[in-house]
Amino acid sequence: MVPIDPVSQPIDHVLAGAADAPALVDRSGTLSYAELEDRVARLAGWLAAQGFAPGDRVATWLPKTREACLMPLAAPRAGLVHVPINPLLKRAQVAHILADSGTRLLLTQPARAATLDAADTLDIAVHVLAGDGPPMPPSAADPDSLAAILYTSGSTGRPKGVMLSHANLWLGANSVAHYLRLAADDVVLGVLPLSFDYGQNQLFSTWAAGATVAPLDYLTPRDVVKGVERVGATTLAGVPPLWVQLLEAEWPTETAARLRRLTNSGGALTPRLVRNLRARFPRADLYPMYGLTEAFRSTFLDPSLVDAHPDAIGAAVPHAEVMIVRADGGEASPGEAGELVHAGPLVAQGYWRDPERTAQRFRAAPSFSRYGGVAVWSGDTALRGPDGLLRFVGRDDEMIKSAGNRISPGEVEEAIVAGGEALEAVAIGVPDPRLGQTIMVIVRGDPANEAALRDRLRRDLPNFMQPAQFEWRDDLPRNANGKLDRAGLRAAMLSRQAPAALGEEKA
Repeated sequence: MVPIDPVSQPIDHVLAGAADAPALVDRSGTLSYAELEDRVARLAGWLAAQGFAPGDRVATWLPKTREACLMPLAAPRAGLVHVPINPLLKRAQVAHILADSGTRLLLTQPARAATLDAADTLDIAVHVLAGDGPPMPPSAADPDSLAAILYTSGSTGRPKGVMLSHANLWLGANSVAHYLRLAADDVVLGVLPLSFDYGQNQLFSTWAAGATVAPLDYLTPRDVVKGVERVGATTLAGVPPLWVQLLEAEWPTETAARLRRLTNSGGALTPRLVRNLRARFPRADLYPMYGLTEAFRSTFLDPSLVDAHPDAIGAAVPHAEVMIVRADGGEASPGEAGELVHAGPLVAQGYWRDPERTAQRFRAAPSFSRYGGVAVWSGDTALRGPDGLLRFVGRDDEMIKSAGNRISPGEVEEAIVAGGEALEAVAIGVPDPRLGQTIMVIVRGDPANEAALRDRLRRDLPNFMQPAQFEWRDDLPRNANGKLDRAGLRAAMLSRQAPAALGEEKA
């Protein structure tokens, strides 16, 4: 087991495996730890030769290629800040991230580069192949310096960049490798996007344990089954919609038995999902987790407690302090609901070039915090039970979570009204047994425009942001301030969906 270590180092030092041990397995073959270190050093040397200033941003818009796996280490080693962009995003979202981050170099593929306008890449060096440079030695950077910016959606507006230091990434890797009990003989099948903190950490925590990571881009659940077979995976991370799909796939008994652990975040595991996962993967420990990009990971539930406490999100992960805070700022008593607040060295450095939203979410820790300093006030309501375990109560914002993706209602609404087919729009997440939620939009306008609107949205938004349903109205309700009554519309829509969702869970 990886021991808990509170001493941070630059993230490119994370390669802890034996020199000849396998570190990365992909379609091109296997890289040992020594070979991976050499590739990181040469890629860092190439980046350094491009003439950028320390702290400049370099972005990747790639599937899980080798470059996509190396850049999170190579860019910080070169003194640069890595900005991974979700490969599912389309031109408008990518252009926003490039402009907002002030990216100086974009590493992507020819087909992706061709979708960008000249204005999107002004003053940006676009490369479709990375080169080799003189090998750079491991970084001596201050662990508190910025290493990465991960873009995440909020309930309103466009995605915002979460600033992560070397220490955030290093301690996150140490924390996860420890509580998952990863060992050098583990093989982690990396199916999650590397632009998510959950997906990127699959690289870091695996390497911190001296184990092997096998990144996989999949189209169907069968691809994941084949991936487990091909690489002999022992560990698989997912989100509830993926588990639903994987349970519907055919699993050879010996393949399912390979898995030692399943980790879950991005939504709760229902008791039914737990039962079905137990039956399909009888040798696998289940690790339910809760987290947010601004604080990386907050809690996990020990596998030994999952069956007895299926409603719990567990206790704080190593290097984290998780508190339940009343509205008056005091510590909530056991059984008393309050806001979940996360303190400690996993807390990010705020939102990139957005002091207003940073001040809203990153505030002084409660007076009773043992860490003090700046804490992340999640906006989520939780409580601590008499057993000491935390339980999620509800989400204060209106984020839509579909297939593990956090989707901003405001971003969907902005895209809908941009073309003039609809005059106003309110996007709502409604329960879905496979995806967690789908997007329903209540729009003001002429329903005859729906086909044209859907056609345009297919061009402008990634697949996971496409509305599943439209409800057209002549007018939309407003509150006393004259603003759209989003809360009322959301409550009405969810009340209509509740009976169906309840019946599905009992099935």
